[in-house]
Amino acid sequence: MKEVRVALLGQGFMGKAHSNAYIQAPHFYDLPFRLRRTLLCGRDKTSLAATAARWEWEEISTDWRTAIDRKDIDVIDIALPNYLHAEVAIAAARAGKIVFCEKPLALSLADARSMVDAAGGRPTMVWFNYRRVPAIAYAHQLIQEGRLGTVYHYDAAYRQQWGPDLSRLGSWKLDRALAGSGVADDLLTHLLDTALFLNGPMLEGIAVSRTFVPDRSIDDAFEALIRFENGSLGMFEATRFGIGCRNANTFQIHGAAGMLRFDLEDLNHLEFFDATQPAVEQGARALLVTDMKHPIFGNFWRPGHVIGYEHTFIAALAEFLDCLAREKEFHPDFADGFAVQRVLAGLQQSVTTRQWTSIAEVQV
Repeated sequence: MKEVRVALLGQGFMGKAHSNAYIQAPHFYDLPFRLRRTLLCGRDKTSLAATAARWEWEEISTDWRTAIDRKDIDVIDIALPNYLHAEVAIAAARAGKIVFCEKPLALSLADARSMVDAAGGRPTMVWFNYRRVPAIAYAHQLIQEGRLGTVYHYDAAYRQQWGPDLSRLGSWKLDRALAGSGVADDLLTHLLDTALFLNGPMLEGIAVSRTFVPDRSIDDAFEALIRFENGSLGMFEATRFGIGCRNANTFQIHGAAGMLRFDLEDLNHLEFFDATQPAVEQGARALLVTDMKHPIFGNFWRPGHVIGYEHTFIAALAEFLDCLAREKEFHPDFADGFAVQRVLAGLQQSVTTRQWTSIAEVQV
């Protein structure tokens, strides 16, 4: 079995999630390749060595550039602050590497376009891991089967509560130069990718943002109204001031034949309302999406034995490797990341103009 040799750039929260996926994927999936954790890159050499030892990375480096030209590296996995995504991904793609990248793809539509162009059709992945939540994958299946009928409304929100926490003031996510606009580049991008996955292309949108903390350069909250190509209307909210919500990534979809509702804080459940049932029998049902026949879940435990956040990364990695071996397209790839970036750019433009913005007309 051929080896896939990986260099992971980043030792923080996402570095942990990705490292765990590289270790666990062969435990749950029959992978077509042997994964080798060759190189871990990070800024602090002392903590980097400890992290590498914990996750069994063979070598370490404090300079991500050392990974690019090495002949014994097949995959460059970017889990660095947002401002570095484009520079690193372009360099890696030009060196002939397979490139994985955390979201958002880039800090501008132009940089995202350059990343897609540099990849030139080579296999890529964006870590929009929520597509691999079994409940979300099952929602996609139900929609594709026509169980919702004509969709009227797609409402989504991603609410966290750490925005007012003064102990987080040193986080790079609060630095516009490192993170981008703020909550829009962070949480909203997840909402947009899930919406594109479940409900299809977006035509136009109008948005407003708000910064609650004085002298803060990034947006703390972002809200948008979107018109979809399928005729439905969408309402989106992303905020770090959603007090009472630790990590509430939610959506609610209303169609002529039913409704779907999901909350990441209860990620093993999907609510389904079947409007085709007799009126006296209708009611929202909380489906426990842990059956062996449900998407993704069958690779993990037996029915009713719930999974967690980390399994979404494991599933994404395993499915990418399966597609790579079979020479099939994997999604979400850089083109999908660019689609999210285009919508984001349109909404950010709308914040400035205070007008509806056509997504297709947003200039690179």
